[in-house]
Order: sequence, then C-alpha cells, then structure tokens
Amino acid sequence: MRAVDLRRTFFIAAAALLPLQVSGTVAHQSSRGTTSVVDNRAWARIDAVVAEAIKANQLPGAVVVIGRGDEILFRKAYGHRAVQPSTEPMTLDTIFDLASLTKIVATAPAVMALVEDGKIRLSDPMTTFIPECGKSGKDRITIRDLLTHMSGLRPDLDMKPEWQGYAQAIRLACEEAPTDPPGRRFVYSDINFFLLGEIVARVSGRPFADVVRDRVLLPLDMRETMFLPPASFAARIAPTQPCTPYGWPCEGANMKMLRGVVHDPTARRMGGVAGHAGLFGTANDMVKFARLWIGARPSGSRSVLSPLTIARMTTAATPTTEANVRGLGWDIDSTYSSPRGDFFPVGSFGHTGFTGTSIWIDPGSRTFVIIMSNRVHPDGKGNVTALRARIASIAAGFAAVRSPGSLDPGKGSPVRSPGSLDPGNAAATLAGIDVLREDNFRPLSGLRVGLLTNQIGRARDGASTIDLIASAPGVKLAALFAAEHGIRGNLDASVPESVDQKTGVPIHSLYNTTRRPTAEMLNGLDAVVIDLQDIGSRFYTYMTSMAYVMEEAAARKIKVIVLDRPNPIGGTQIEGPSLDEPFVGFTGYIASMPVRHGMTLGELAKLFNGEKKIGADVIVIPMRGWSRDQWLDDTGLAWINPSPSMRSLAAAALYPGIGSFEQINLAVGRGTDVPFEQVGAPWIDGVKLAAALNARPLPGVRFYPVRFTPTTRAYAGSECQGVRITITDRSMLRPVRVGVEIVSAIVKLYPNQLDLQPAARQFGSAAGVARIQAGDDPETIAQSWSAAETRWRELRAKYLIYR
Repeated sequence: MRAVDLRRTFFIAAAALLPLQVSGTVAHQSSRGTTSVVDNRAWARIDAVVAEAIKANQLPGAVVVIGRGDEILFRKAYGHRAVQPSTEPMTLDTIFDLASLTKIVATAPAVMALVEDGKIRLSDPMTTFIPECGKSGKDRITIRDLLTHMSGLRPDLDMKPEWQGYAQAIRLACEEAPTDPPGRRFVYSDINFFLLGEIVARVSGRPFADVVRDRVLLPLDMRETMFLPPASFAARIAPTQPCTPYGWPCEGANMKMLRGVVHDPTARRMGGVAGHAGLFGTANDMVKFARLWIGARPSGSRSVLSPLTIARMTTAATPTTEANVRGLGWDIDSTYSSPRGDFFPVGSFGHTGFTGTSIWIDPGSRTFVIIMSNRVHPDGKGNVTALRARIASIAAGFAAVRSPGSLDPGKGSPVRSPGSLDPGNAAATLAGIDVLREDNFRPLSGLRVGLLTNQIGRARDGASTIDLIASAPGVKLAALFAAEHGIRGNLDASVPESVDQKTGVPIHSLYNTTRRPTAEMLNGLDAVVIDLQDIGSRFYTYMTSMAYVMEEAAARKIKVIVLDRPNPIGGTQIEGPSLDEPFVGFTGYIASMPVRHGMTLGELAKLFNGEKKIGADVIVIPMRGWSRDQWLDDTGLAWINPSPSMRSLAAAALYPGIGSFEQINLAVGRGTDVPFEQVGAPWIDGVKLAAALNARPLPGVRFYPVRFTPTTRAYAGSECQGVRITITDRSMLRPVRVGVEIVSAIVKLYPNQLDLQPAARQFGSAAGVARIQAGDDPETIAQSWSAAETRWRELRAKYLIYR
C-alpha cells in the first residue's frame, strides 16, 4: 500500500508551551487554552530509556519533544550538551548540528517551492539545470530521482585525495559515473542533495542559503535555524567531535572540537552550506517545522507549501519494485526508519541526521516525535538508533491516541502501491448518485427533471441512475439526454433520438444535429441532473456537453445538478499545453485548460460557471470519501467503459498523450483490444521505435515492439508495426510527454511520413505541433508548458471541492 491519505484535518496552531511538571502527571496546554493531563508514568519511561543510553555512553544528552497537533505533550532536556573540554548541561534552547535533517528542512521544501512556482518539474533531468553533469548517463537522472535517492549515484564523494571548495564538489559530482541506471535501486546519497541545492541556487539566481531562509525558515518563524551560525550563538551550540578543518575520518594533528562548524566532511569542505548537511537549529524550531506537515502552524507563521504538495512529498515516490519506500525527501519505510518505532504505522514519515537528530511524524494521529542529540560527541562513537525506536514506541503508545476528527492511528496513513486497491478503503468512496440516494433524493423533491447520463450512471450496488431517479418519491423524470456515444455508451457515430424502453422517457440526442439541448427538449423541466464519467483529459467531450447544458439551462432559469464522480486518473497531476483560442470548441471548452486537468466533473462545472460567467444555478452533489491522490481503482467503484474505446484504467492513463495525436496518420489502438496502449503504422519498424523510446529519459513507462491490425480508423485492415506502452509506475507517468516523445521519435526516424497538422486542435497548441515537426527536443517542448500549468493550478484552486 503506497499513498498517504489526504483526509487530514487542518488547524491553525500557536506556539507550544513548556510542559508543567505536576506530581504524577505532565500537564500540557494547547494554543486554545485547554489543558489535558497525560499519565506521567508514560513519560517516566522516556526518562528511563534516555538515562540508560546516556549511562552506556551512547550520547551525552538530548532534547526530546513529543507533540500532537497544536499541543506539546512532552518536552525535556537530558544530560549534557558538552562533556569536553568541560561539562555543560543540556538545555531546551540548545542549538544542534542538524546534519541530514537539512535534506528535509531546507532542500526538499525549497525544491518543491520551485515546483509550485512552475520553475522546476519533478520529471526534469538534472542536466536541464546543471548541463555539465551530463556525462556517463547522468543526463537520465531526474529531480525525482535525486529526491528519492534513486539516481544511481554513490553515497558520497571520495575524501582522499583532499579537496575543498563548493565549486569543486559540484565538479567532482559531475565526474561521477552512476553505479546503477536511475530508478533501479535505492542508494542513500548526499551527492543527490547537494546537487539539488545547486539546482535551487541556479534556478532562483540566489545563494541556496538565502532561498532556504526566505522560502522556508522565516515563513515558519524558525529564527534559530540557519547555516553558518554566528559566533554569538556558540555558547548554546552542542559540539560534535574534534577534527581537522577538512579531514575525514577525524584523526591526526591539529584537531579542534567542531562547534558551530558542520560535522559532515563534504559540507565542511563546501564551506558549510550544502543541500545535504550544514543546517543548525533548535528543538523548538523543529516543532514549528513538524507542524507544517500536519497543518497546525503557529500563529504568525506563513504558508510554505500547499497541502497537495505536502501530501505528494509524503506519499511513496519510489518504484513498487524497491523495498525501501521513500517520499520526496522523506523516509517512509526503509532501512533508515528506526525513528518510527514499533507502533507508528507505515505511512508515517520522518528522517534522521548523522549527528543524532531525528524527526518522525504520523499524520493520522497528528503526532510528532523530535529527538535532538549530539551522539557523536566527544569521540564519534555514540549510537542512538535503538533509543530513537524506543522513544517512538513509547510516544505512539501513549501520545498517538485518536482525537476528534482525526484518522484512526491504528490505520494511519496507508502507503499504497500504484494500481493497488486497499481492502480497508474498498468501500470508502460514494459517488454523487450514492450520496443523493442516501439523502432520499431531497434536492430533487417536487421537481420535474431531465437526466444527462449513460451506462456509467450507476450506484455502488449497480442500480441505474435512470431507474433510481425514475422511481424516486416526489420526483418526475421527464427527459433523458444522451451525449457522445449514446445513452448506453456503445456508439461511435451520431446518436439518434429514441425512447428508453424501461421507463418510456424520451431520449434527446446531444450528439446529432445539435450538441446543445434545444428549447423544446428543455420545455417544462425544473432541473437537469448530470451523471457522467469524465476521463481527465481536456478533449473528452462529456465535459463540454455538460457545459452546453449549463448554458442553455441558465438562459431558462433551470437548475443544473451534477452528481460527481472521481477523476479516474487522479486529481493532482496537471500536464500539457493550454488550448489555443482558435481551437476552443467541442473538444476543448476553455482555453486555459491543459490537456490533463486534474479536476472532477463537479469541480469543472463550478469552474466553467465562474470563469465563463454562465450564470447557471449549479448544485454539485459531491462524492464522499474521495481524495485527490486516488485513482479509480483506489475507490472501490467499478470500472465501466465510459466510451467504446476507453476500455481500461491504463488506457485512461495514457489517453491524454496518445489521444492528443489520434487525428494524424497513426493507428492508436482503436479497433484493437487495447486502444491507446499501442501506436503504429505499416511503415514503422517497431523494434527501432521501441529502442529509440526506451533510450529516452521517460520515467514510469517502457515500450516493446508489437504488430497489430486495427479494424477501424487509421490503417483499418492493414498490419501495423509499432510499440506497446507498459506503465511501470503511474505516479511518475507523464502521458502528454509520452505522446510527444512517441511522435517526435517517429518524426526523427521517418521524416516526412507524418502529417501532424490535424493534431493541432486536439493537442491544443499549433506552436507545439510545429516544434515537434521541426525536431525540437521533446523535453524542452514539455518544459514550455510550465507557465500554462502553473496558471491552471492557480485558476482551479478556488473551485476545488476535495483535498
């Protein structure tokens, strides 16, 4: 199971207060002024395990903080922050070398902020931004590969012979030869993250430390977290171990205790500022950071990342074949997951730092555990792996209790493999018709209604929407409307007028001589109900049929009631060019929409009504239990072919790209058993095409040569060679890019064979088609969509119904 549940309750939290020591209990206050009492015997166990570890010389001291939502349940300092050259007590305001927590506190959020800005895409090759790193196959490493440690790069640079300088580190990294192809194997690598730090600096045009300060630390009011802490903070900084300025391991003459100088040798040689290490901070600042990930920010802080970005970062992003499960920066379930303990569920997430720091967060119970130590002090021999696990187990057992409105911590936030169905959630999603039925059709009571639907209009138990509304008490079903493919969804031609045999209700065609309901069709209706299944692509015409109904209904003061259904390919990914204004029409209702729009039909109804100023009286009956990261097979709802050639979820996933080019002289699988999963023509050599495509940096898909004979459309009755497309990781799939890559490869292999001009309307961009024809690199073409994608994200945000 591999997806983090998006159903999280978000609250605004104020700064946490220190626990009040009370005999037998620890009392704690929330920012809302309420006081709870927690059994102090639980926290006494933490005292015991920390004391035991200190006595065994596993660490000199620590600060432990456990919180739930906007409450601090436990916060305490233990032992000493320094034992050499003199002893100093550990204090709650001690500043620690955060080590690899830099990766998730600084670098990953900075990268994702630039993704939100539309300046970086996760699928971008790193060489887009560091072109000199393109040697030895590194041109195939993407931003996602770096964030998930799936790049194939080694854990770190060689320390000998000695080198120094930030620029030299980047040069050495660019000389590296990967040990594996990207995406094959998880190898925790500091090189990944200092390259990401360099990318942030280059894209922003500013020093990496400045970007982190302005985009992450200051908005969260983390004012005691920084690179290169000033000398005025030295007294509060926990020292690590004696070392020479650039040596590793720490040995030899002229060693000095590192205090305020980063312990990590690579970051030290890079000048103390790097994407993998170098940040210093306090436990209190880490509390502020933890609250970002459960939606409980202190008052006065500002938003850093959107909830959808946070959900994406904490969802499994590694391939299903990889046993170590990682998010974008975050650890979810790997060999590094000791801070999870024995009870926090898979689906919680966290990270560790080499110096002895760690954080673990369970979004289901909104619990976080922060352990700050300098276990490498004084001699580098300490070990807090077991201690982290023991503290987490205690915290999970007593702190991660279910609070009102939270998820069941026993279930947590499941990690779901792409394409899998979580049995625990199999009955979670109710479509709009199910919700309407549960409400006994109350919004339709006393109304004379029309219904725009087809074979997809069914409740969870299989009951037809037509039959349910026809038999609903106090409701008169007076008309049926059929969009493209007809009321049964089996027509690939114009749809005739007819009568429903079971109910005797007339069926009016919206895909014949008219594509809009006429005044005669709407005569006497109080409302039109719409129950259709969109497929997630701009040119799938059901959304336009809905929009035309809204326009005509608005002109006649007729209500429109949309029974919502899931976007079958999820509601998070947005991809492709916006639509050129001359191409607005039946296969593209609104110019600003990219090919893959990431919305439900109900959300689109709201957007169309608002942005096109239709003025319709629109009511959306929302689904229950659907979140934006869910694909159809995550919902427990049955797949029913929404149109004759849309026969599988795989076809729907590929359709935004393959469908973009189905108007040209290529067979796209129509008239075969697997429409939109294969592409070919009689003049193509499938072996050559597959080899060319597999050599491209395309995550989430593979290609193999096929022969097929379509029975309809292009090359009907002729044997075609081409490629079959296999989705290997749908979370990484970018279907529009795949479509452009396929067509670009064919243009390169077979100049002058393709007539691309007819693709412009469906693809949406005449300039984009011209660039493909001219042989431009598909990656640069995909990058050109970034601004349009960002504008769409901003536009759609105010119309979204689901998290």
